[in-house]
Amino acid sequence: MEFAAELKLYSRWFGSTIRRARLTRIGVIAVMLAFLLSPAPVFATRYPPRVQVFVANSGADVTAVYDTRLGEVVASVPVGHSPVGVGVSDSGDLVYVTNELSDTVSVIDARTYKVVATVPVGEHPFGVAVTPTHAYVTNFGSDTVTVIDVRTNTPVLEIPVGRFPHTPVVSPDGKRVYVTNNGAQSVTVIDTKSQKPIATIPVGRFPAGIDTSPNGDRVYVANTGSDTVTVIDARDLDPIRSTAVGKSPMGVSVTPHGRVYVANAGSDTVSVLDRSGGPVVPAVPVAQQPEGSAASPDDSFVYVTNTAAGLMSIIDAGTGKLVAAVPIGREPEGVAVTS
Repeated sequence: MEFAAELKLYSRWFGSTIRRARLTRIGVIAVMLAFLLSPAPVFATRYPPRVQVFVANSGADVTAVYDTRLGEVVASVPVGHSPVGVGVSDSGDLVYVTNELSDTVSVIDARTYKVVATVPVGEHPFGVAVTPTHAYVTNFGSDTVTVIDVRTNTPVLEIPVGRFPHTPVVSPDGKRVYVTNNGAQSVTVIDTKSQKPIATIPVGRFPAGIDTSPNGDRVYVANTGSDTVTVIDARDLDPIRSTAVGKSPMGVSVTPHGRVYVANAGSDTVSVLDRSGGPVVPAVPVAQQPEGSAASPDDSFVYVTNTAAGLMSIIDAGTGKLVAAVPIGREPEGVAVTS
């Protein structure tokens, strides 16, 4: 395959009753038991209240909201043109969506499903990651990261990084932001105190999705052009392993128990790795073109967007088995879970 065609494939600019009555004590217990034992979707029963999945539908200019308790889409929020990336504030109250063809970020209230701010950023924004004080937006077309003050929802800084920055992730302690440079075979490490790059780490071809281990000692990078995942030691900032996965891996998410889920867009599978980067179960077949991946905070499920199918695959985080595939919108890409 010619480089230009390969770059287009791997690096394209992408563009979820009780009636009132007087009851006896026995009646109350009976009602409670009936409620607790009533049928519910397998992927909704283990969740605490208000857990929601937000999905950027790049083909419809909306962000879908999937309620895990109800097992259905409860809202479709209009945003900018070609939304691709999703990030969530620490509190879970605000959701940040990158609009690639509008060069903006939409800020959504996670309770009212209203856009409360639209923030101008760089060219072709792709990914977004959020700390308690700032949101970091990778501008694929500007080779920069825009830093947004989350108190005022205004851009305050542009940080130069590598070519075609794709996806950012914040370390669990909030001290670093890791950015995949899709056109530079590298990851830029930003110090959140100084707001400056402090390291560049070599990885595979066309790095895309990225996530960290729960304690932050490992970083996992999906190399779309190499069909591999690079494991980085976050203490030394050095790559320590490269693991072959499916074709064109893109989205990466790590569960609270440390399992790594990798969406392989070119082979319609999801690879499951352990914390060292080794496979733990056979790759999970899913619908066409899995791209985004997000793990639930209670270690119950992993959500994977299937861009070509308009679906979201729901995988049991413990067993690695597919439990459902739900319609989620046109060309779903980025995905994030909040509560």
